[in-house]
Amino acid sequence: MRKIFIYAMWGFVFICIAAVAIVFTAIAKGKIGYVPPVEELENPNLKFATQVISEDGKLLGTWSLSKENRVYVGYEDLSPHLVHALVATEDVRFEDHSGIDARAFMRAVIKRGIFMQKHAGGGSTITQQLAKQFYSPTADNVMERLLQKPIEWVIAVKLERYYTKEEILTMYLNKFDFLNNAVGIKTAAKTYFAKDPKNLKIEEAATLIGMCKNPSLYNPRRFNERSRGRRNTVLDQMRKAGFLTQEECDSLQALPLVLKFQPVDHKDGLATYFREYLRGVMTARKPDRSDYRGWQMQKYYEDSLAWETNPLYGWCAKNKKKDGTNYNLYVDGLKIYTTINSRMQQYAEEAVYEHVAKYLQPRFFKEKRGRKTAPYTNQLTPEEVEQILNRSIRQSDRYRTMKADGCSEAEIMKAFNTKYEMSVFSWDGEKDTIMTPLDSIKYYKHFLRAGFMSMDPITGHVKAYVGGPNYNYFQYDMAMVGRRQVGSTIKPYLYALAMENGFSPCDEVRNVEQTLFDENGKAWSPRNSSKSHYGEIVTLKWGLANSNNWISAYLMSKLSPYDLVRLIHSFGVLNKDVQPTVSLCLGPCEISVGEMVSAYTAFVNKGIRTAPLFVTRIEDNDGNVIANFTPQVNEVISESTSYKMLVMLRAVINEGTGGRVRRLYGIKADMGGKTGTTNRNSDGWFMGFTPSLVSGCWVGGEERDIHFDTMRDGQGASMALPIWGIYMQKVYADKTLGYSQDETFDIPGDFDPCKDRLTEIEEENTTRLDDVFFQ
Repeated sequence: MRKIFIYAMWGFVFICIAAVAIVFTAIAKGKIGYVPPVEELENPNLKFATQVISEDGKLLGTWSLSKENRVYVGYEDLSPHLVHALVATEDVRFEDHSGIDARAFMRAVIKRGIFMQKHAGGGSTITQQLAKQFYSPTADNVMERLLQKPIEWVIAVKLERYYTKEEILTMYLNKFDFLNNAVGIKTAAKTYFAKDPKNLKIEEAATLIGMCKNPSLYNPRRFNERSRGRRNTVLDQMRKAGFLTQEECDSLQALPLVLKFQPVDHKDGLATYFREYLRGVMTARKPDRSDYRGWQMQKYYEDSLAWETNPLYGWCAKNKKKDGTNYNLYVDGLKIYTTINSRMQQYAEEAVYEHVAKYLQPRFFKEKRGRKTAPYTNQLTPEEVEQILNRSIRQSDRYRTMKADGCSEAEIMKAFNTKYEMSVFSWDGEKDTIMTPLDSIKYYKHFLRAGFMSMDPITGHVKAYVGGPNYNYFQYDMAMVGRRQVGSTIKPYLYALAMENGFSPCDEVRNVEQTLFDENGKAWSPRNSSKSHYGEIVTLKWGLANSNNWISAYLMSKLSPYDLVRLIHSFGVLNKDVQPTVSLCLGPCEISVGEMVSAYTAFVNKGIRTAPLFVTRIEDNDGNVIANFTPQVNEVISESTSYKMLVMLRAVINEGTGGRVRRLYGIKADMGGKTGTTNRNSDGWFMGFTPSLVSGCWVGGEERDIHFDTMRDGQGASMALPIWGIYMQKVYADKTLGYSQDETFDIPGDFDPCKDRLTEIEEENTTRLDDVFFQ
C-alpha cells in the first residue's frame, strides 16, 4: 500500500507538472488567454503626451488624452534614488531573475496563502507588474482570475528576453499612473514636487515609489500622514537592501512630507493662449466649405489659405508616421520646439497683469460704479443695454440648456434673476459670492481684455504671446484670433503708400480741416483731437508723430483707397472686409494684434515683411527631427521707403504721441512706434519696435460699447502703451536675453529722408477752410 501511495503521489506530481507545462505552452502559443505578438512586445503601446517646449528649453505644457498625460523620460534622466527605491520595495532580486522570482512566489504562497499573513509581501516582480499594466485586463470570472498570473508570467519572461533591466525599469516608471493627471514618473515629479525626475531627493523618490503600491490609498495630496508612513516603509526597505545606512534612514524618516503640488492643466502655466492657438493650428483639418456657415466665410478663406501656404497649419493631417497613420498630438509623444522665450513670455504676462489688473481695472470699476448702463458706455440708453444683455442671455449655456429641457421664456428669465451661490473670477483669485446669473454676466463684462505679441522682425520668431487676461475665464484669443478696429495704428500704412508715391517726411502741408468725397459723392470731414499748430504749415513727419487726422485725410486725397487696401493686404492682413473708402486712412477696419505686429516688421526689415513663426522644429518620441520650419517673408515696400518710415515712426516716440515711453518708462533705446485709439475709446493700441523686437498691444472691452468714457484713460497711450513700456523695461533689465538699449537701426549714413521731397505745395492747402474740397 505504501508503494502504491508513493507511486500515486509521484504520478499526481508528474500529472500536475505536465498540466502546468501544457497550460504554459498553450498560453505561450496563444491558445489560452492573450499573449501579445512579438511585434507588440517589442513596441509596447505606450501613449505619450506631446510636449510644448520654449526656445530656452522650458516645458510650457503638454497635450494628451485625459488619462494619458505621460511624458517620456529615459533611464539616464532618472534619479538613482528612484531606481533604488523601486527595486528595494517591489523586487529586491530584480537583477537576478528572468521575469519570475521563484523565492518571492513561494514565500507569498506559503505565508499569504497558507498562513494568511497580510504583510508577507507579494510575489510579483517588477517585470510581472509591467506585464499586468500593459496586457492584463480585469478578470471577469474565476477562470480568468486563475489564468491571470500564468499569463503575466509568460509575458514577463518574454519582456525580459526583449529588453534590458534598465529598459524594463524605465517602461515601468513611464507607464505607472500616479493620479491627479500625473501619468508617468516625469509628470508625477513635476506635479507633486515641481522637479524633473533626475533632481528628486531620496525622500521625494521614496514618496512616489510608495504610491506604486496603491496610488489612491497613499496619495500624498489627500493623505499626507498615511503617505509619509508608506514613504518611511520604502526608506526602510532601501536600508535593508543596502542603499541607505541606518543613520541616513533614520534622519530621512524624521522629515515631514512636504509637497510642491502643481497639477497639470492645459489652462494653467505660461503661454496658455499660445498653446491653445498652436494646438488648433496643428490639428486643423483641410477646410471644407460645407463645414462653414454663411457668416464664417472669412474664416473659411483664412483656413483655406493657411492650408495651402502654412506648413504648420493642419500638420497632423498632412504628415504620416512610418506605419502610414497620421500623427496624433495626444498620444505620439512629440516634442514641439516653439519660438516662445519663457522669460519674455513671463514678462509679457506680468506686464498685462500689472497694468490692466492693477491700474486700468480699478479705474474702470470706479468709472462705471452706480451707472445704470454699466459696464457699457453712458452713451447708450438703459433700454439699449437691456437689449444687449438679452442677447447675451440667449447666447449662454444656461439658456440653451434650459431651453432644451423645455423651460418657458418666463421660467428662464426667472432663473436668470434668481440669486445663487457661485464662485467668480477676480484678479486676486476666485471668490465665493451670491448673485443672479444676469448679474454674473454683467460682472464678467466689466473686465477689460488685452492682446499682446512680441516677435523678432528678422527671423519671425514669436517671443511672447498673450491672448487675454486669464485663459480659465476669458478664452477668446485677442492675439491671433480676435480682430478689432485699429484706429491710428493704420496710419503708417498710409504714409508708406505716400512714400512709395514720391512723398517724403519733409513735405509740407497746411494743418487745416479736410473734406473728402467718397465714390457716391458723400462728404467726409474727420475731426481732430487737437488743434495744435492749427492753420500752420507742418511736415508729414509732424503729422504722423502727432497722429493728426487732417494730415492723414490730405494724404488720402492724393492716393487711391484701392491702392491702400492692396498695400494693407500685402502687409499680411487677411481680413477681406477692408473697404476702399476715404475714411480707411483713420483705421475703421478690424485687424488682429498678430497681423499688426507682423506688418510692422517691414519698417525694421528694409521693407521685407516677416510672417510670425511659432515653431522651429518637431521631434518624434525617439528624438528624430521630423519637421523644420523657416520664416516666410515678402517684400512690401522699398528699402528707401522703410528708412523714411523709420524716421517718422521714431518721431512718434521722440516728439509725438508715444513720448511717455521715454518720460514714464525711461526707455532710451532707438525705437519707433504708433499709438491708436478708435471712436469713443473703444480700442486702445500701441505698436512699438526696436531694431530687434517688434511688439504690439491692444486693450479694450469684450464688446465695442464697453469702454472708458474719458480720453484720459481710454486713449491708446493710456491703455496699451504702458504694457509695452513695462514689458520692455523687464526685457532690458534681463541682460541674459541679449537685448541692448545701445542697439540702433541700420540706416545708411548718407540717407536723406528729404531727397524725394515734393517741391510744390498744393494750392488747395493755402485756401480758406470752406474752399477745401478734395475729390
